[in-house]
Amino acid sequence: MTVKQVLVTGACGEIGQALVEELSKGGYRITTADFMPLPDSIKKFSAEHVQGDLLYKIKTFYDYDFDVIFHLAASLSSKAEVATEEAHRINVEGTMQLLMLAAYRSEKYKKSVKFLFPSSIAAYGLPTLDDKNKAGSLREDDWNNPQTMYGCNKLYCEKLGMYYGKFFGQKHLDENPPHFLDFRSIRFPGLISAFTLPSAGTSDYGPEMLHAAAQNKPYKCFVRPDSKIPFMAMPDAIKSLLMLMNAPKESLTSNVYNIAAFAITAEEFRQRAIKAFPNADITFEPNPRRQGIVDSWPQDVDDSRARADWGWSPDYDVDRFFDDYFLPEIRKRYS
Repeated sequence: MTVKQVLVTGACGEIGQALVEELSKGGYRITTADFMPLPDSIKKFSAEHVQGDLLYKIKTFYDYDFDVIFHLAASLSSKAEVATEEAHRINVEGTMQLLMLAAYRSEKYKKSVKFLFPSSIAAYGLPTLDDKNKAGSLREDDWNNPQTMYGCNKLYCEKLGMYYGKFFGQKHLDENPPHFLDFRSIRFPGLISAFTLPSAGTSDYGPEMLHAAAQNKPYKCFVRPDSKIPFMAMPDAIKSLLMLMNAPKESLTSNVYNIAAFAITAEEFRQRAIKAFPNADITFEPNPRRQGIVDSWPQDVDDSRARADWGWSPDYDVDRFFDDYFLPEIRKRYS
C-alpha cells in the first residue's frame, strides 16, 4: 500500500490525540501541528511536529504533498464567547488558509486533497426552549442560526469548504473534475474521552461531574438538570472521521453530515454518577451564559443521511458508553 501523507492540526486536543493514535495503525505518514508540544503518548506516531501559531505556519505546508488534511485546531465554544476576535482568527482565518492550500494543491497537481473538518451542533441555534422541545431531532438543514461565535465560525467554515470544493475559480456547475478539493465535514455532538481530561468545553458538564465523583470531590453543574443535548464516546468520533475519509466520493450526497449516538439530560448524568459513586456530591448551579448556549443546541440530531451514504452507526449506546468505556477507565485513573 502506498503510504499516504496526512496532516493533523490541533493534534494535542482530545480528538487530535485519539485520531493520531488510530491513524498510526494504518501506515500513514503523519505530520502534526499544534501551538503546544506533542504529548509523550503520541510523539512516536508523528513523523514531524510543527509547533506554533497555525496561521503563521501554513505557508510552510505548501511544500508538503498531503493526501488528507484533518483540520481539528479550534478555539472552543466557551472560550470563543470571551475572546470573540481571537476565536474568529483561529477558527475562520486558519481554516480558510488551509482550504486555500488544499485547493491550490488539488488543482496544481491534479490530485484531489481530502479535507476533513469537524463541525459541531453549535452550528444550530434554537431561539427558545419551547422551539427546542418541539423540534426534536434536527436534520442538517434545520435551524442553522447559531447563537455563539463558535457556532457562527463552524457554520461559515462549512460554507467555505463547499465553496473551495465546488465553486473556487468559478467553474461551471456541471464541471467537477477529480482534482477539486474534496471537503467533508461532520457535525459532532458533545464528545467524551475516557483517556483525556475535560477541557472546560460547554458540553463538558457530564464528564466533569463523573471525574469529580470518582475523586470524591463536590461538583456544581453549570446547567439545569433538564438540559439535554446529544453526546458521543470518543472512539465513535474517531471511527466516524475514518469512515467518512474512506467513503467513496460518489456515495456522498452532502458535504456536511450529522452523526448521533445518545442524548441524555444533565440529571441523567448525575444519576449515573451517583449509581457508580454513591458518595457523589453533585448539585446544580446554572451559569446563565453557558446555560444559554446549551439551550440553543438541539436535544438530538437526525443522522439518517450519514447512515444511508456511508454506513454510519455508533458502537456505543448510552449503556455501553458508561459501563464498558467511560466508568472502567476513570475508576482505573483514580483508584
